[in-house]
Amino acid sequence: MSQTVELLRALIRNACVNDGTPESGQEMRSVATLQEFFGVDGEVFEPMPGRQSLVYRIPGSDPEAPSLALAPHLDVVPANLSTWSVDPFEARIIDDWVYGRGALDMLNVTAAMAVAAKPYLTGEIRPAGDLVFAAVADEESGGKYGARALVEDRWDLVRADYLLTEVAYPSLPGAEGNMIPVATGEKGPFWTVLRTAGTPGHGSAPYGADNALEKMTAALHGLFQSETPVAITPEWRDFVASLQIPPELAADLTDPERVDGAIDHLALEDPTFARYAHAATHLTVSPNRIIAGTKANTIADAARAEVDIRALPGTGRNDVDVYLNKAMGSASDHVELEPVMDFEANFSSQQSDLWEVIADSVEAIEGHRRLVPAMMTVVTDARFWRAKGTIAYGVGLFDDRMAFSEMLALFHGNDERVSVTSVDKSTALYAEILGRFGRT
Repeated sequence: MSQTVELLRALIRNACVNDGTPESGQEMRSVATLQEFFGVDGEVFEPMPGRQSLVYRIPGSDPEAPSLALAPHLDVVPANLSTWSVDPFEARIIDDWVYGRGALDMLNVTAAMAVAAKPYLTGEIRPAGDLVFAAVADEESGGKYGARALVEDRWDLVRADYLLTEVAYPSLPGAEGNMIPVATGEKGPFWTVLRTAGTPGHGSAPYGADNALEKMTAALHGLFQSETPVAITPEWRDFVASLQIPPELAADLTDPERVDGAIDHLALEDPTFARYAHAATHLTVSPNRIIAGTKANTIADAARAEVDIRALPGTGRNDVDVYLNKAMGSASDHVELEPVMDFEANFSSQQSDLWEVIADSVEAIEGHRRLVPAMMTVVTDARFWRAKGTIAYGVGLFDDRMAFSEMLALFHGNDERVSVTSVDKSTALYAEILGRFGRT
């Protein structure tokens, strides 16, 4: 078994579960694992007890060469043990698959980047330009205790001209053969809390009651039932143009008037990819959590709902609030909107030295240089570096057993897994990129 796979299994077993509370995550466990693996302490950044990030900055040999950062994260989302077929934190290998929470998001990449970067961190190889390895905390809850804090407070340590992080996608079939998706940008998160107020009273006499939960459910009904705005971005057009699909379907998927019908058609055969296509072309609004009242026999005097909102380029907080109030209708009169996380969508150009190095590296391993830009419907730590002018991508390699839509379904899903072969292929890719980048 390769050292990358063994490192991946150790990171899974650390169970750095981020449930959104400040005290969760405890990424210090995986920081210790990486320090032991590297044999070099690095610089530990800890804005909250236990919420550690580990950073190494290795000076390059050529002051004129561009700098490159690798920024994987250490935390994972919770897993429901009752819905998995295996223990999500045992890191079992079954039929050449590593099972575990974080196997795809993104501890496979974290381990692969660590193995590829180790010779540079230990001084065995010197990079052309400065090389940064930043294994960060708290990505799964917005980066407050991880990448965001590092970029805001320690830009001197993590600044870079270029960045590699998530998402690593499996290949897609194209007219000339398989294509490697490269994540070039992401939608903007506008997470929002909705609040309603009422008057407490005994639940045995609800007639005419001022129930906060009733107001909230009316508001949420509007959000669930309302259609969201469509936007066809240049990135989506490029992505669709590269797909091996009928021309008529491609035309429909890039037409704002026909895209919803095209997505419905896709859903008949591949509902997971249809969800991706919908998210890549729409403002998405997903109410996912509600808390109301104090107990079963007391009329709710307060209700709180958490809504996951992701916006395409050109959409800001004002646009989001206008949509929410319109979708809620008259119920909006009783709802207070509280922004939780606002960050507009951002993207990186394909016209860059790193893009060409990725293509060269893919060609060295796969025998072709077919790359396709992919929009991320999720948010990543890349957005903090992009906001500073850094060109940021996400890329990896998978074997043919993992399809694009299957990987999307496993992200934050049950029985998350990655093949041993895929982990080793991604390690080889990062090693090639690091060996080529900045050298003429």
